[in-house]
Amino acid sequence: MRLLLLTLTLTLSLTTLAAEPAAAADAFDPQKLQILRTYLQEHGSSSMLIVHKGEVAFSYGDVHKPHLIHSVRKALLNSLYGMYVAKGVIDLDKTLAELNIDDVHGLSETEKSATLRQLLQSRSGVYHPATAESAWMKQQKPPRGSHKPGEFHYYNNWDFNAAGAIFTRLTGKGVLEAFFSEIAEPIGMQDLSGKLSRTQVGVNDDEIPQVDGFYQFEPAKSQFPAYHMRLSAADLARYGQLYLQNGQWNGQQLVPAEWIRQSTQMISETNPRFNLGYGMLWAVVQAREAGKRNSFYHTGVGVHFLAVYPEDDMVVVHRVNTEQDYSFTPNDLYPIIGMVFAAKN
Repeated sequence: MRLLLLTLTLTLSLTTLAAEPAAAADAFDPQKLQILRTYLQEHGSSSMLIVHKGEVAFSYGDVHKPHLIHSVRKALLNSLYGMYVAKGVIDLDKTLAELNIDDVHGLSETEKSATLRQLLQSRSGVYHPATAESAWMKQQKPPRGSHKPGEFHYYNNWDFNAAGAIFTRLTGKGVLEAFFSEIAEPIGMQDLSGKLSRTQVGVNDDEIPQVDGFYQFEPAKSQFPAYHMRLSAADLARYGQLYLQNGQWNGQQLVPAEWIRQSTQMISETNPRFNLGYGMLWAVVQAREAGKRNSFYHTGVGVHFLAVYPEDDMVVVHRVNTEQDYSFTPNDLYPIIGMVFAAKN
């Protein structure tokens, strides 16, 4: 019953957003939240939400304005995999060879020995060119054949794009179509029109469609498209709340709780100093105390942020409109996290 009430409260809070509820004053210092608000204004943030115990504790900007989510798309793919692994439709231990996966420049037999699980962990060892690959990704990418599958973590858009294509092949459903019907609709995402499209680099890439989601193709690089979405801060917060509630929404188990637990375990350590790592389609903050749940998050181009803090019963979302000139930088993001926790009573 408490979970149902929290879900209903969140839905109402994110729908109205008239003001932060009185309960937030007990959980957060208003003066420190004002410092956060000023920081967001000065650095060019578009919107931000803090949801605490199922209620909106802080909101900034137009939280119902959809923006491209960039790499946060990977955390959204996680829910679809969890659902279809539980149904027995997807076997994560199948290899690329068993799944009959190849690409335009060809995969070696060693590369084809990578498992689907290793793709979700970004540990495939497949360093083939990828769609929607940033300059940073290209600079960091190891040479092909330098690591065997499972040996090394490299944040790899080939893995994520191929995982999306494999999902479609195994389920018969597009990633975007499945997400909107099986996740977005059940949890009440409201800032969507349901319109989808596609774009191809070198053909119509100057005309990125103004829709909720689109597939980006770069056929000279790879046969596997990137799957992009535009979502509002409010709708991303709903998704974070779904994970905070161990995959339950209005009494329905949408995403298996055990899948969420497994996905948010640290598999690859990426920053030992701050206990940061990567699980399966989620970045992870390893809990420092035994028995505590890990926090987990995903960023997009270093400025978008969706974070779930189970031990604090809190979801944090930060957005920037990256489809116009913007001043916010990745270095501006992490002070925001510090301000959130500094404001918490």
